[in-house]
Amino acid sequence: MLKSSRGGFWEELFIVSGNFGAQVMYGVYMVFLTGVFAAGVNPLFLVVFANLVTAVVVLPFAVVLEKKKWPRKLSATLLSHFFLLSLGGVTIFQALTLVGIKKASPDIASAMPNLAPGLIFIIAACLRFEKFNSCCWYSRAKIMGTLVCLTGAMAMCFLQSPSESPSLTSNLSALLSKPFTLDKAIYSDWMLGCFYLLTGVVFLSCTTVLQAATMLDFQAPLSLVVVTSVMGSLLTALWQIISEGNISVGPSTLSIARIVGVVLLGGVLVGVCVAFQTWCISKKGPVLVAIFSPIQTVSTVVLSAILLRQMITAGSLAGIVLMFAGLYVVLWAKNNEDFTTVDVNDDPQPHVEDVEKPLLS
Repeated sequence: MLKSSRGGFWEELFIVSGNFGAQVMYGVYMVFLTGVFAAGVNPLFLVVFANLVTAVVVLPFAVVLEKKKWPRKLSATLLSHFFLLSLGGVTIFQALTLVGIKKASPDIASAMPNLAPGLIFIIAACLRFEKFNSCCWYSRAKIMGTLVCLTGAMAMCFLQSPSESPSLTSNLSALLSKPFTLDKAIYSDWMLGCFYLLTGVVFLSCTTVLQAATMLDFQAPLSLVVVTSVMGSLLTALWQIISEGNISVGPSTLSIARIVGVVLLGGVLVGVCVAFQTWCISKKGPVLVAIFSPIQTVSTVVLSAILLRQMITAGSLAGIVLMFAGLYVVLWAKNNEDFTTVDVNDDPQPHVEDVEKPLLS
């Protein structure tokens, strides 16, 4: 019994430290991408090849752990779900996020996903995946938490000056020579980046709800990551060919070693973190994993201030606090709602996977 107790302690420690480390690595990667895009790397190119690397990294885990769960035949409905998850959760979400980082800043990009749990609840309630009872305190708390979180996101967008973005500090001479015109253009670009990030989170939330429906017939999350990563990579490549005429990495001055390093870093980082977080979800559930998500935002903000010399304004700090408060209200309400007694007079409903499980791809 003592050995079992020790084993449980070390497992708990591994889960907590691993989730903490995963979010810190995500934050480091967000800041790293700022320099990558400043060098001219095309965001769509990164989506294409980083997802292929992610698929290669996750595939062995999927084969070993989930091969017995693979269906013998894929229905047309399941294939359509794969396509929509790949298009919305990989191609559109990742492209919007990376372009948003390029136009706005990594700290706002890392903060926006904290909106997802609340948005997922609203979307799922509209589609009747989740029950919404206006008389239930937990349902009202989730709505209020979502509104608080959204208020924090808007505060970060409007109260953090675009002139403090690291990508703009190098252009100070141009800013002084054409203050009004350039400032207006900079502000427009900044707000467009925030809009891209917010739209990306909406797509993330929609595809997460669709993932819950898909998991009813395809209960192999790691395998789903592999499928959607490959399909998303192909769809993004097609998008880049149609919009740009070819699959372009960026300026010809970029070295091959740097390009390969960026792709491998992104793909391996996401692949390893996805595999670990999937294991944690199977052990402790999605709420515990989601609780650690603000660590990514804090890491990104601190690293942006240290490495990119980006100022942390009182407005953006207040926005972050509001987002964290709203997120934890939603998670608290969700966690407590799971333990409430179901009305025995309700009609029995088929079990639906937790729609607040993070999108793994």
